[in-house]
Amino acid sequence: MDLPVKTYRVTRADLVRYAGASGDFNPIHWSQRFATGVGLPGVIAHGMFTMALTGRAVTEWAGRPDAVAEFSVRFARPVPVPDDDEGVEVQVAAVVKGVTDEGLTQLNLTVTSLGEKVLSQAKALVRLPG
Repeated sequence: MDLPVKTYRVTRADLVRYAGASGDFNPIHWSQRFATGVGLPGVIAHGMFTMALTGRAVTEWAGRPDAVAEFSVRFARPVPVPDDDEGVEVQVAAVVKGVTDEGLTQLNLTVTSLGEKVLSQAKALVRLPG
């Protein structure tokens, strides 16, 4: 069973807010000159921000944050964020892979941006409603 795809828009303003909340002011997340100078395609979203968006999708599917028993990802590729008002979209999809003996639903997650997988080995164990 597939769950509905969740789509989140990420702008440079979001990166500024996340930097303030997380304390991660690495210039690859705000300076085009610095980011391209170190070989990146441009300013990129914080990996933990991308993971947080994925976690938001999981909690939305589960209906409440305390329904998430396990959640893990690996960072596969950066999410470039253009310097415009549109930003970039991150899509989170999930497939139900089964139910454990304890009644937890196993989700395999696919997280993409611009058609590329940005997180790999993403999975969660949740207590789904109903």
